[in-house]
Amino acid sequence: MSGTKRLPPSINRALKRRSAIEPHIGHMKNDGKLGRNYLKGQLGDRLNAVLVAIGHNLRLILNYLRILFALIRQSICRLTLVTVET
Repeated sequence: MSGTKRLPPSINRALKRRSAIEPHIGHMKNDGKLGRNYLKGQLGDRLNAVLVAIGHNLRLILNYLRILFALIRQSICRLTLVTVET
């Protein structure tokens, strides 16, 4: 596609979408065991991709919750220090 001046909007959207997804695929290949599939057949390929995506989403959710609970704990500690000092 290089060297073309204008692309149709549908192809342009698809290229932008792929650019957004590529880093996630790379992380799933490295961290989520997407590179090696131990399941058999086409169904196994599909199940492996779904399971890796579920694992990736769970890791994202757990990281978010870890940060959220750290912020909550920090604010509780600040509140207790303020009430003890006064």
